[in-house]
Amino acid sequence: MTAPGEGPLVAVLDYGIGNLRSAQKALQKVGADARLTADHGLIADAAAVVLPGVGSFGRCMEALGAAGLHDIASEAASAAAAGEGRPFLGVCVGMQMLFDGSDESPEASGLGVLPGRVRLLPDDVKRPQMQWNVLRWTGAGAPMAKGQPDPCWVYFVHSYWAEAAPGDIAATCDYGTDVTAAVARGTLWATQFHPEKSAHNGLGLLQTFVSTLSGAGQVGGRTLR
Repeated sequence: MTAPGEGPLVAVLDYGIGNLRSAQKALQKVGADARLTADHGLIADAAAVVLPGVGSFGRCMEALGAAGLHDIASEAASAAAAGEGRPFLGVCVGMQMLFDGSDESPEASGLGVLPGRVRLLPDDVKRPQMQWNVLRWTGAGAPMAKGQPDPCWVYFVHSYWAEAAPGDIAATCDYGTDVTAAVARGTLWATQFHPEKSAHNGLGLLQTFVSTLSGAGQVGGRTLR
């Protein structure tokens, strides 16, 4: 576990909803100086920004605004998607929030960083999908898939999924349809699954994300493997 001040500084946006500390602890485990924070100065100093999310789309968007983090999340994610800013990682509802909106909360607008809308899983499958499932990586997902096994099993807990632009889809899984499991554009990565709950494969993905911040594959004074 990385001690404060060691490894690249990663700001995990703290907007008071869901188990945000699980994402923070997983990032610390793979070598990041991950801080759960709503402090704009600390976020501005961070080498990367992470937006986790658990619960309903509308409630998460409301909480993000109430915490004063809507604009900073939007700006950081937009810059990453354009390839002009720091790496940004969205997780679960944190991925869904990057899109225009969700059928779960029609009255709530998303951050609109990526085009597309979040839809309910098909009627012929059990909702939520609460299980391990296999990823099918695309070309866009090659950086995220680095070092991952084939098949790559990860853990999902969700009832809604993002209908994303084909070029943004980094991975899919089979659950009644080709469900978007991850997206990537520029230095923006996001996953519908939970890396922090996906054992070795999930930690491997987070380690790959953190390694991009060091430039030379060194995090917290040690070589990533």
